[in-house]
Amino acid sequence: MDKLERLISSYKDFPKKGIVFRDVLEILQDPIIFKELIQNMSNVDFLLNSDAIISIDARGFIFGSAISLYTSKPLIFARKPGKLPGELVSNSYDLEYGKNTLSIQKKSIEKFNSFVIVDDLIATGGTVNCVYEILRSQNKKITGLSVVVELEKFEARSRFPFHTLSQLKI
Repeated sequence: MDKLERLISSYKDFPKKGIVFRDVLEILQDPIIFKELIQNMSNVDFLLNSDAIISIDARGFIFGSAISLYTSKPLIFARKPGKLPGELVSNSYDLEYGKNTLSIQKKSIEKFNSFVIVDDLIATGGTVNCVYEILRSQNKKITGLSVVVELEKFEARSRFPFHTLSQLKI
């Protein structure tokens, strides 16, 4: 995982002063590390025992798509406002640096009962909690969360009643 950590860049004061943005996109430039990462994220019981994957806008789509392909699990998208057509289930949440909303197409989750949430990074847990609340409102179950990076200082995993797997803790 030392190789993985070297591929994560930090940008101070982005997107606003006081925030350190962790960028995971360099991982995609190293296909061997990316492949190992996807295999590690895919081979966990809570994912293998779920019905589908929910990936979070936008970098979560990259990792969720690869895991979906690797595991042959259906992929559902949690998107920001104005990005999805049809009947939506939505929820708003607070970020470290503002507010946002996520939506999921209602018909995309109807035939599934259990989900794994996939994203690139977890900090405070607001985004993940937003998806969790959307699914809970539809009587769906979350079997786990799989992320590339966890910012441990925020202790987000303690807020969730499901298993969290992070490939790298910073």
